[in-house]
Amino acid sequence: MQTVNDIRSTFLNFFARNGHEKVASSPLVPRNDPTLMFVNAGMVQFKNVFTGAEARPYSRAVTAQKCVRAGGKHNDLENVGHTARHHTFFEMLGNFSFGDYFKETAIDLAWTLITKEFGLPKERLLATVYSEDEEAAALWKKVAGLPDDRIIRISTSDNFWAMGDTGPCGPCSEIFFDHGPGIPGGPPGSPDEDGDRFIEIWNLVFMQFEQLAADRRVDLPRPSIDTGMGLERVAAVLQGKHDNYDIDLMRALIEASAEATNSDPDGPHKISHRVIADHLRATSFLIADGVLPSNEGRGYVLRRIMRRAMRHAHMIGARDPVMWTLVSTLVGQMGGAYPELGRAQALISETLKLEETRFKTTLDRGLKLLDEETARLAQGSDLPGEVAFKLYDTYGFPLDLTQDVLRGQGRVVDQPGFDAAMERQRAEARKSWAGSGEAATESVWFEIRDSVGATEFLGYQTEEAEGVVQSIIVDGIPVDEITNWDEYGEVAVVVNQTPFYGESGGQVGDAGFMYKGDAQIEITTTQKKVNDLWVHFGRGIKGTIAVGDTVDLKVDSVRRTAIRANHSATHLLHEALRRRLGDHVTQKGSLVAPDRLRFDISQPRPLTTEDIAVVEAEVNGRIRENAEVTTRLMTPDEAIEEGAMALFGEKYGDTVRVVSMGRDGNRAYSLELCGGTHVGRTGDIGLFKLVGESAVAAGVRRIEALTGADAVAHTALQEKLLAEAAMAAKATAGELPARVTALVEDRRRLEREVSDLRRKLASGGGAAQGAEAKEIAGVKFAGRVLEDMPAKDLKPMADELKKSLGSGIVALVAVNDGKASLVVGVTDDLAGRFSAVDLVRAGSQAVGGKGGGGRPDMAQAGGPDGDRAADALAAIEGALAG
Repeated sequence: MQTVNDIRSTFLNFFARNGHEKVASSPLVPRNDPTLMFVNAGMVQFKNVFTGAEARPYSRAVTAQKCVRAGGKHNDLENVGHTARHHTFFEMLGNFSFGDYFKETAIDLAWTLITKEFGLPKERLLATVYSEDEEAAALWKKVAGLPDDRIIRISTSDNFWAMGDTGPCGPCSEIFFDHGPGIPGGPPGSPDEDGDRFIEIWNLVFMQFEQLAADRRVDLPRPSIDTGMGLERVAAVLQGKHDNYDIDLMRALIEASAEATNSDPDGPHKISHRVIADHLRATSFLIADGVLPSNEGRGYVLRRIMRRAMRHAHMIGARDPVMWTLVSTLVGQMGGAYPELGRAQALISETLKLEETRFKTTLDRGLKLLDEETARLAQGSDLPGEVAFKLYDTYGFPLDLTQDVLRGQGRVVDQPGFDAAMERQRAEARKSWAGSGEAATESVWFEIRDSVGATEFLGYQTEEAEGVVQSIIVDGIPVDEITNWDEYGEVAVVVNQTPFYGESGGQVGDAGFMYKGDAQIEITTTQKKVNDLWVHFGRGIKGTIAVGDTVDLKVDSVRRTAIRANHSATHLLHEALRRRLGDHVTQKGSLVAPDRLRFDISQPRPLTTEDIAVVEAEVNGRIRENAEVTTRLMTPDEAIEEGAMALFGEKYGDTVRVVSMGRDGNRAYSLELCGGTHVGRTGDIGLFKLVGESAVAAGVRRIEALTGADAVAHTALQEKLLAEAAMAAKATAGELPARVTALVEDRRRLEREVSDLRRKLASGGGAAQGAEAKEIAGVKFAGRVLEDMPAKDLKPMADELKKSLGSGIVALVAVNDGKASLVVGVTDDLAGRFSAVDLVRAGSQAVGGKGGGGRPDMAQAGGPDGDRAADALAAIEGALAG
């Protein structure tokens, strides 16, 4: 038997041998089509190649593409489990030609693969063509040898594909397999075509036209090929099964579900096992591609799929969470083809376990309340919208789950009543917010959030994506478009999805560019408003941007890479500080920027040189380990109980991202609650250099550091300065500390000698300006003006002069850099008659000073006008003369 993995490999290898480039599946979240909830066909990742907006280095490609149809117009969710071929997740095998080969080669390749490689009998195959496509009909006869009765012309849009109202389009040709007369149903195009006898296994799209308008279509200059073969469908055919859920892959998941719930896989709960198997694939792949459960957008669809499967596990009788136990089986089946499953296995398992644990509580309570409410209703009557809203708003029981339960009872929810109750709640929320003290200028963001919903952040997985412009704001006022950029300063743009990180948790917002054709906006920063609305601030460069436009978003990759390194280094630094200084160290604030990181901690004393060296070495050691940086999803309480540290000032919801780095025995080295962006491995940080440590408040120290190229540049500068200092000191770098110590000691000695000489000169008159001691009011007075005399030497000099006088008063005025410093000394025998403080204040006024202070026997003052030093002495003499 050919397994699913065999069939996938055969398909990819066949086309690779025929000149096709093997292209990996794109993520389920489309980067190049913001109008799609999820990738739902193999051609999505090639859309821009087909339109000519993007060039690839190959003209032929083959893929096995992950697809999800569970939201928007492509929604198979409600049918899953009840039919043979509906899935939320499926794999689409496809081969593509971008202006290379066309119909004849495409038909020849398809026919060769399914009849020779896969070995399907030709007599059980038939093809459909668009009714006007006589070329394709002739080629099926020529290449495959199909008779006319097995080439069916279809006149409807089922056999004419279009990318949209305008753009590339063309006729289709579908290949069907006939399960035989034992299965009811007729061939395509017949009244019984909805039966299960004839199953479509492959669709070949001949992209040969461009639709310019509703009534105008022209030939494409380079016709192309886009095909899609459902792997589950063709596997059922090749394995002799009529039901996709009987193929080896799905059967393995169903039996794992049955074993986990201790039930019969084919018994009364058969449908539930099918739902669990299908939804396990969808939820696991979505989580692996970065989607996490939420109450908005893609996260809501994921949560809805999860809860549908979890409800079926509950119906089987499972009392403990089940879904997470099945992940290892899925990874065993599909991890070889999709290694992202294995890389994200821990995150998938923990997310499923967390959601199911919480949901079981909600489910038990909600089902009980729902049963009580429906018991009061008449047979077949609708559930009032107010009741459904109360279940949703008060008890957390989602509307779609209420509808799912009621469907089994033949009831529906009064949707208008539910919508009215929801609107009343929103109105109350607006009133509450308006009175919360927020700045009036911020009210526009609440209104926009209420209108367009939350922004989907794609930046954990990509730095480039497309988005649809939902709002443009200039000076706080929404506008429809902007053309003349010279009239505006900063503009703000909101899109439905973005790879730009909004500033939060200490990490600065991303910068980069927003494009639409020739139009371009330089994004200078991105901020989060009203919790989950990402707003891009920037300046337009050229062109026109309007609400509703699809724009390309490109994060400044170099800047983002530096930010990631600094953020991850902050986590390592936090743990290293705690280990060195103690568990009292907690984060008090942080800044994660592209050029540096700043980290404030609770710490009563400065870090010593040894502390800094040990912490820096510890961080760099963890960087060299090159350990994987992993992300998990938990409740805040569970994360903190496991040892995760919460970030300062961060608000947490019901679930949090927990970032883990390195290992220390059986636990993570660093484990923190964090919503920021991080490196893939610690080695990506490169180098860590602690460059600053200071006090910012009582008991709070600030650490500043650099990483990567900035750390290297800083280290190189320090080495350059060291070399220059060693050269100036005529020493080697190793000898420099001893040489500097000796030079400092020599300087101190010389300064002492100079000071002594100055005092001797001053007391002996050699450096003084003015006469020898004179007698004023019967008291000896010695006054000196001293140029370039340090103020600190004045008091010792005054003491020397007092000694030489025996009895008298000394006044010294030193002039340095245009300013005057004064000292007045009075010998002990005269201190009762004359106050040094009064005398120095008189001198201070003469040089523009204000007051002075000291003791009756010794006082000092100063003033800004050193040119009037002599006047200061005269003023002191005048005060002495009385």
